[in-house]
Amino acid sequence: MTAKKRAGMAIMVILFILIFDQALKIWIKTSFEPNQAQNLIGSWFRLLYVENQGMAFGATFGSGMYAKLFLSIFRLIAVGFGTYYLIQVIKDNEKKWGYVLAISLVLAGATGNLLDSAFYDYIFPFDPNLPYNWISNGNNFIFTDGTPDLRAHGFLLGNVVDMFQFNVQYPEWVPYLAGRDVFSAIWNVADASIFCGIMLILIRQRAFFPSQKNEPLNDDATDSSAQKEDSANGMQESRIGDEDDIK
Repeated sequence: MTAKKRAGMAIMVILFILIFDQALKIWIKTSFEPNQAQNLIGSWFRLLYVENQGMAFGATFGSGMYAKLFLSIFRLIAVGFGTYYLIQVIKDNEKKWGYVLAISLVLAGATGNLLDSAFYDYIFPFDPNLPYNWISNGNNFIFTDGTPDLRAHGFLLGNVVDMFQFNVQYPEWVPYLAGRDVFSAIWNVADASIFCGIMLILIRQRAFFPSQKNEPLNDDATDSSAQKEDSANGMQESRIGDEDDIK
């Protein structure tokens, strides 16, 4: 597969993920009320509209403007580096298409969540009554004079929209985990794309990063082996000659 064809396929994968991710987020944000749920497969897999101020699967670096800004700048650098790295991988014909696909999935997911943080505060009105816009300290919101402290908003400070939930709890007979969610995080298409890309790399790491032990010997090593073989053959011929003389 030529580098041009690999680049075209990588661009199509990234654009598909970005369009699907953003279209779903905008539809959820404009059609659902906060915490509104809609079952997709039974009641165990559903849509649930939430927003978070963190990264993939709701993880955060802390609360407050600087933590959010640091996270968004980290995302921005990661997307820039990921784009550069993807270009280098595409140019390297030794790299398998599966590896190009994996990097494309990770890059698309990181870009999708970055778009939320960068532009959603400009696209959608900021609602001070929405708990997603309140600053929390752990599990508790921070209040000043009876009113909640609001997160900073603007470029790179917006929330990320999440909507997928596995609504499954451990059965009562499971020690220590009874009644708890099997997977509590609520996620989006971008998160899933990052996860799939990383899992693809982990599962196929032997194919993507072949061991150096199987590489052919270099010329020096080949010459050395040949010399040793010639020497051994010479010694054997000499021994046979000596035996003939004795006879």
